[in-house]
Amino acid sequence: MVRTVLAVAVVALAGTALVAQTDPIKARKDLMEANGKQSKAGNDMVQGKQPFNLDAAKKVFAAFQEAGEKEPALFPDTSKTGGKTAALPAIWENKADFDARFAKLASDSKAAIEATKDLDTFKAQFTEVTKNCGGCHQVYRKKET
Repeated sequence: MVRTVLAVAVVALAGTALVAQTDPIKARKDLMEANGKQSKAGNDMVQGKQPFNLDAAKKVFAAFQEAGEKEPALFPDTSKTGGKTAALPAIWENKADFDARFAKLASDSKAAIEATKDLDTFKAQFTEVTKNCGGCHQVYRKKET
């Protein structure tokens, strides 16, 4: 009996992990949430709400780079609806542009990691890199109401 319960629990846990790995809407929301947290940290440094920290500044850009590299794969045709997605149909209608925007985000973020040496260089890089985010959200994300 104990073995059966344990076996069922293992199978259920494995099934849950598999669903989490194959749910692109959840995965992209999680990745964007992590980006949002890093963006807030960056904004706080830029605005002087928290002291500048070079490692933290580079971590912001590393998160953006990761999103730029991973996000395109998280928008398969099967994820156009469901999961309270804010993704607009324009993503799939203009997939090449959408993917190119993420590639630019990754590339710009990687360059920003190298270019950031102090608060002034961080501010300049942060301003430029986050333009990628806003530009994509304006075209490919439903407006919050």
